[in-house]
Amino acid sequence: MEKYQILQECSPGALGVNLVVEEMETDTKYVVKQVECIDEHHANEALEELMPLLKLQHPNISLYHEMFIMWNSEISSLFLCLVMDYTTQGTFQTIMESKRRMSENIDSEWMHTMLSQVLDAVEYLHQLNIVHRNLKPSNIALINDNYCKLQDLSSQALMTHEAKWNVRAEEDPCQKSWMAPEALKFSFTCKSDIWSLGCIFLDMATCSFLNDTEAMHLRKGIRHHPGSLKPILKTMEEKQIPGAEIFCLLLPFMLHIKPSDRLAIKDVIRITFMSTSFRNSCVALNMHRQAVPIFITDVLLEGNMANVLDVMQNFSTRPEVQLRALNKLLTMPEEDLDLPWPTELVEELISIMKQHQRILDILVSTCSLLLRILGQALAQDSEAEIPRGSFIISFLMNALRSHPNSERLIILVYNLLTIISSQGLLSEELEEEGLFQIAQEQLYHFQDDRDICLAILSLLWSLLIDAATVDKEPLHQFSPVVISVLAKHAEDVEVAEAGCAVLWLLSLLGCIKETQFEKVVELFLRSIQLCPDRVLLVNNVCRGLASLAKVSELVAFKVAVLEEGSSGLYLLQDIYELYKDDPEVVENLCMLLAHLASYKEILPELESGGIKDLVRVIRGRFTSSLELISYADIVLQALEAAAHPNPQEQQLEPASGPEAKVSSPPQDPIFQP
Repeated sequence: MEKYQILQECSPGALGVNLVVEEMETDTKYVVKQVECIDEHHANEALEELMPLLKLQHPNISLYHEMFIMWNSEISSLFLCLVMDYTTQGTFQTIMESKRRMSENIDSEWMHTMLSQVLDAVEYLHQLNIVHRNLKPSNIALINDNYCKLQDLSSQALMTHEAKWNVRAEEDPCQKSWMAPEALKFSFTCKSDIWSLGCIFLDMATCSFLNDTEAMHLRKGIRHHPGSLKPILKTMEEKQIPGAEIFCLLLPFMLHIKPSDRLAIKDVIRITFMSTSFRNSCVALNMHRQAVPIFITDVLLEGNMANVLDVMQNFSTRPEVQLRALNKLLTMPEEDLDLPWPTELVEELISIMKQHQRILDILVSTCSLLLRILGQALAQDSEAEIPRGSFIISFLMNALRSHPNSERLIILVYNLLTIISSQGLLSEELEEEGLFQIAQEQLYHFQDDRDICLAILSLLWSLLIDAATVDKEPLHQFSPVVISVLAKHAEDVEVAEAGCAVLWLLSLLGCIKETQFEKVVELFLRSIQLCPDRVLLVNNVCRGLASLAKVSELVAFKVAVLEEGSSGLYLLQDIYELYKDDPEVVENLCMLLAHLASYKEILPELESGGIKDLVRVIRGRFTSSLELISYADIVLQALEAAAHPNPQEQQLEPASGPEAKVSSPPQDPIFQP
């Protein structure tokens, strides 16, 4: 626990205490569940059973990030600590409590969407022979309005501490009311999850006419009196509850007393999505159908692009057909693809592919095709409008969530988002989709992967350059990760260019901590030493140093003061010699020098470093740039005042060229990369 700072202690759960913590190195918030163990053998047994959960990969299952055993010397107890995702959007329980208070039905479209995700996640677990053991509304976390995750998976070893279990049950009688009859006797199977899932269905269907207490008594009652479910199902039909048809069909078979008589998760999915009301939410039915033979698919795909698209539409639910069709389009010559595609055609492609977001190969091929389509459109006309609506943003973000560990897909998605964001403001839309949190997590996880780092940094550069109203909270977590990435890829010019641009923009937004200033300055200076011929990098480094020097004297010292036989001032003079005919670079250089000159302790270093002569030359050469002249005059005035403390005795020596009016410097300009 040494690397975590405890922020809050939540109400205790059935198994232990939940703590909201912050990882001090990354400022990332997590929830740590501390489960008190009987002895070391009990702790190790539970840890061994839970370790496979670290390898789970499903977009609708909240991952465990870390597990460890700790000794609490204050109470002489051994604890198993489980580090989980921290969410703030509430849970299914939050929604149902709200609906019960207002006696309202849950929105049918929202319910279809969420149940699709929950069923898909449970099927994934059961395919791996993993039992959740703790399914209930409060363990289905809301990530956003249309996205949820199962959380708090448990183990057999942790669910058999009978004394602790009974104490928790007395403290909160609802705690065990979602559990199957056999689970109360510590017998857990996949069919136990089906019972709990049935109770969740029952809760969602009765929100409008049962209060919390009545719902709890119903869940407990059907364990002993299965007949008590019948009048409730009849009430659902009479009140025309959304989904009543399917609930009345499923619940008697999900809430059967004998586990062997309950439906399996595949049966629940099949019955659910064959119903009229749920059919459009299907995510798993395709996997239960027989595949179209390859030779038939190849015959159907013969012909031109229009014929291939017709086949894709007619066989939209067949993943094997879609994959071969995508590969056919990817290998078509450009003239046969009829590029660029109109937005309507791109939307049509994505609407088909949304049905197959669980299948990695299809997503990779789709994103490769989109990259070809959009890239070719811009290659033909840099001013061409490319599709950038919410339909494509949502598709790409869901692809990231569905396969968070696929390096190839990650690179493709971030490159696509960079192309799309180049045509206009997308920061707010992507922020709402959770892009910044996902990007920070993936940048941290894939620090050693140069191509992923470059793709993510390039997108951040594109987004932050126009980020006027972006929420700064998630951005504070980027600077330590970007610093680490630049250190790991110290000799990579492209990574340095994109990384320095991101650090400059984070500094403008005030999202770099003061404790990180010194390291950022070192990276800035090292980057322009590494690649002084990259004009974008040079400009962004000068802007970044100026932004930090404006608020920190430490930064100014780091740039100006001699250290180990070198000085940033000599480097800045070299940059001027290299770019003395580039007004933009020279202006950014002068802006930096003006901020350095605002600190009296730095002025002797500027004087001895030859900055006065340099700035006089610059002022004489760039007489038409008022901003540049204003920066130059600030530096010269500061140096003259330091050399002659009584300003009345000495007048600033006029620079060569036409006399210019001295004005206060404007705010730091932000240039497009």
